[in-house]
Amino acid sequence: MAKTPKNHGNPWTAADRKQLKDLAAGNTPTRVIGVKMGRSEDSIRGQAAKQGTSLKPTNQSPYGTKKK
Repeated sequence: MAKTPKNHGNPWTAADRKQLKDLAAGNTPTRVIGVKMGRSEDSIRGQAAKQGTSLKPTNQSPYGTKKK
């Protein structure tokens, strides 16, 4: 059984939302954001969607566009 994150069930504060936005802007993977914030990946994804923060990597090329 998975270990419960330390902030499980706690409400999101303004500081938490800012940290999420900053980590996402820094291209941090969702799993790493969850570990740093003590929340589950699902919680991170849900809050990001609620506040309109994109978790998509910005510095990766789409598949099949590498120059040979």
